[in-house]
Amino acid sequence: MVLNYAGDPKSAAAEARDLESAGVDMVWVSELYSFDAVSILGYLAAVTERMELASGILPLYSRTPTLMGMTAAGLDAVSGGRFVLGLGASGPQVIEGWHGVPYVKPLTATRETIDICRLVWARERVVYDGELYTLPLPPDQGTGLGKPLKLINHPVRSRIPIYLASLGHKNVELTAELADGWLPVFFHPDKAGDVWGDDLAAGAAKRPADLAPLEIVAGGIVSVCDEDQAAGLRNAGRGMTALYVGGMGAKGKNFYNNIFCRYGYEEEAEKIQDLYLDGKKAEAEALVPDEFLDAVAMVGDEGKVRERIEAYRAAGVTRLSIAPVAEDRLALVEKIREWAGDA
Repeated sequence: MVLNYAGDPKSAAAEARDLESAGVDMVWVSELYSFDAVSILGYLAAVTERMELASGILPLYSRTPTLMGMTAAGLDAVSGGRFVLGLGASGPQVIEGWHGVPYVKPLTATRETIDICRLVWARERVVYDGELYTLPLPPDQGTGLGKPLKLINHPVRSRIPIYLASLGHKNVELTAELADGWLPVFFHPDKAGDVWGDDLAAGAAKRPADLAPLEIVAGGIVSVCDEDQAAGLRNAGRGMTALYVGGMGAKGKNFYNNIFCRYGYEEEAEKIQDLYLDGKKAEAEALVPDEFLDAVAMVGDEGKVRERIEAYRAAGVTRLSIAPVAEDRLALVEKIREWAGDA
């Protein structure tokens, strides 16, 4: 379950404690150009006991690979071995606009960051000769005084789980090869296999034997309600979908728009983007396909909700991410946990 990164940290902590008592296994804290996720995750570590705490996501280019490894080891230590490092390349709007760092070779950056993080956690002296990262820095690029170092502390775990947010063919293949988990966004359970099945299979064929099977985290809004309420909840997803499909990135540089095209919504994706970039947000939202909104939402009577949960399971999702809507959210979480176990 994703906690609100824009809210009051104390409220987020109280929510996390309640969710943990209801049986939620993992919470995610986002990081965009908001408060940093690390501070809030450290705070959550102090007020929870069992649930996993995950960054969803830390942008690759926002920290050096060694700092990413240090940060993950620190969060794993304060949480008692409960941290999951969610990573992603983000996009050029945020990376170049907010961080002022060139958005270059995201596949290479992902692979090299994973390699270096795992060297840090193994407490090896970090010597790395990559395309983007060379450690220590060569003499001709600095003072020449850099030396191979290893993490001073002994990590709680020498292998902290890494989950990658990825959408493109090569990114998903890399995820299936190297990561512990996959964080797909706008995951359509009925079409995901056709879109990503080959990429996942290609990556799995190269997956090291010491890695467990890939975890897949996906889901959406959940509510047991009548059809009028269900329709309203499905429609509530239009704004965020149109924002990403239409407004995240530019023409030809929008990863979310590409996914909608691959789902078979080419015409809608183009029109949504044109309208959104022209400032016609309401018109763009109206064009988000009803079929998509119905497929991703787990809303309706109990039978409908359970059918959608089963669709996610059948699509390979191993960890169902939920946004519960109910008068008694914790009771609904307990029901969903029971139904997901039955699926």
